Amino acid sequence: MTAYDPDNIFAKILRGEFPCYKVYENDHVLAFLDIMPRAPGHTLVLPKAAARNILDISAEDFADVARGAHTIARAAKTAFDADGITVQQFSEAAGGQVVFHLHMHVIPRHDGVALLPPASRKEDAAVLEAQAKKLIAALQG
Repeated sequence: MTAYDPDNIFAKILRGEFPCYKVYENDHVLAFLDIMPRAPGHTLVLPKAAARNILDISAEDFADVARGAHTIARAAKTAFDADGITVQQFSEAAGGQVVFHLHMHVIPRHDGVALLPPASRKEDAAVLEAQAKKLIAALQG
């Protein structure tokens, strides 16, 4: 298996070297909005542990990510008045992984509204800021 690269973009975000639209953080995970969302409120949940993907993360660290995704999913359903939630995790390039630090996608969904194609457009900063505020408020409510 390929080794974990500590210079991947998500590792840099975790170290504070790159900005993000943070919505949730605890001792084990960080959650922030995807800047190229497939739907409004598309959030990424990642472990603070250095893990390339599900194939090399410990069960305990993955459980922390799953709990974080659960927390975000419940809040996102409320914040975005969603009809449902899609949760995705891709491992290795053949599995669809693009950034090689484990992360889960939590995407609010509405009946009859298709997801945008992956990485199809970068969202406006003002829109992301407003969405982050909505999600943070739902997490605190």
